[in-house]
Amino acid sequence: MDNNVTSTDEIAELLVYLGRAARGGDAASDMTAAQWTALRFFARANDVSRTPSAFASFHATTRGTASQTIKSLLVKGYLERHESADDRRSVRFDLTDAGLAAMREDPLRAVSEAIDRLDAGLKSALRQALPALAGELAAIRDTVAFGTCGDCRHYSGGAISYCACVAAELAPADLGRLCINFAAREGRKLASPGFEPGETR
Repeated sequence: MDNNVTSTDEIAELLVYLGRAARGGDAASDMTAAQWTALRFFARANDVSRTPSAFASFHATTRGTASQTIKSLLVKGYLERHESADDRRSVRFDLTDAGLAAMREDPLRAVSEAIDRLDAGLKSALRQALPALAGELAAIRDTVAFGTCGDCRHYSGGAISYCACVAAELAPADLGRLCINFAAREGRKLASPGFEPGETR
């Protein structure tokens, strides 16, 4: 029997380890891992993606479970609900001042700090490889792949930033935000425009 671990297996195991290590600081807070995932999502998603169904897709969970997690953040005062003026059934969730303050204590910042310690070449390689890997995994599992404008085929830059999916101009603040309408294009960029780790809207 061949017990040799392939480089592919090793990469997969390292990703699992990093995921567990990233969640290691969650236990020291008053929030669950699911609540942190939700708060991070709503902090990073664009307007059209800050919905229960979009979060459920991102978190690979049911709409009911996603709604319960969102409700718990509403109770904590970290999220606030906004109904659409055109369709009251359509809702969007934004972070409150308390939610933004909570994000400044995000346990995931330890991972961001570790990434910042890497040299520029390694950081660029990760920035290129990880979104591509996420896209391939989404394709294998037939789920939605999330991403940002810089990697999306709907996006065109220049003097005006434009999204062909929603047929609208984009504000600079939206360019680095997660989007449920994301469609990966060939030749991903190595950096997300308009967003830096730790930045809040």
